[in-house]
Amino acid sequence: MSFSSDVKDELCRQISTGRHCQLAELAAILGFLGRIQGTGAAQALTVHMENVTLARKYFNLLKKLFRINGVLSVSENPLHKGKNCMVSVIGQEQAFRVLHGVKWVDSQGQFVRTDELVNGLLVKNACCKRAFIRGAFLAAGSMSDPEKSYHFEIVCADLTKAKQLQELIVSFRLDAKIVSRKKCYVVYLKEGSQIVDMLNVMEAHVALMNLENVRILKEMRNSVNRQGNCETANINKTVNAAVKQVEDIQYIQRTVGLSALSESLQEMASLRLAYPEAALKELGSLLTPPVGKSGVNHRLRKISSFAEELREAKTDA
Repeated sequence: MSFSSDVKDELCRQISTGRHCQLAELAAILGFLGRIQGTGAAQALTVHMENVTLARKYFNLLKKLFRINGVLSVSENPLHKGKNCMVSVIGQEQAFRVLHGVKWVDSQGQFVRTDELVNGLLVKNACCKRAFIRGAFLAAGSMSDPEKSYHFEIVCADLTKAKQLQELIVSFRLDAKIVSRKKCYVVYLKEGSQIVDMLNVMEAHVALMNLENVRILKEMRNSVNRQGNCETANINKTVNAAVKQVEDIQYIQRTVGLSALSESLQEMASLRLAYPEAALKELGSLLTPPVGKSGVNHRLRKISSFAEELREAKTDA
């Protein structure tokens, strides 16, 4: 199973204790997946989905909230090698109870649903907002594998619905953004820390811990890589500097001889030729008397400057 599937599986197996939160979550599932078909006694409120566990959750929510036994049918999906699930509430009376509960129709059965994703009365409380976002993710959301990247999204049919969902997510101080994709609008989060907070909002605590573990391991690997890169860069820098120092000393040796240098610089040049791979600190310990790293660096710089003066003099001549 993918990480996204694991998160959905965890969320599908929990039912809120409060009736208002159950109603908010059911409203989210209906808002994304619900369809009204037929009229009168033949009227049916149907929800189509590919997740069997979600179908069972929706079925249980209907039973808890309205004491309605929906009709659950499952068939094979030959295209995606999975399942096609449909939960139907059959009959005008039963459909009315559900539609009235989610504020799609008024008490006279008149259709009052607007372009909004959900009636604001159903998501007044923070707990109901959590439940609605959870239902929205189950119905139309997905997450990338955190081992590869951090991405959380919920796909909405139009901009009005996307903006309302964005507002609900932003109310938990999360920086949700919207992007258009083909004929849909996607509400998404990209930062790992924000997605951790989103899992907490939806109360997917097991998935949250799994994601945190992945983030810690990735940060450790990145830290080790950064340290390794830094050490490699330092080694390359040291080696390149040593090679340049040896070249300068050999140039002086070929042109005017090391005797042209002061006694202290001659000693430094001879040691660098004898130990071309030695670090500055190590070279300093071999001098008489010993000299610190900065002192060694100063002497080598003077030798290089002298070599450059010789080269410039030759060029001018």
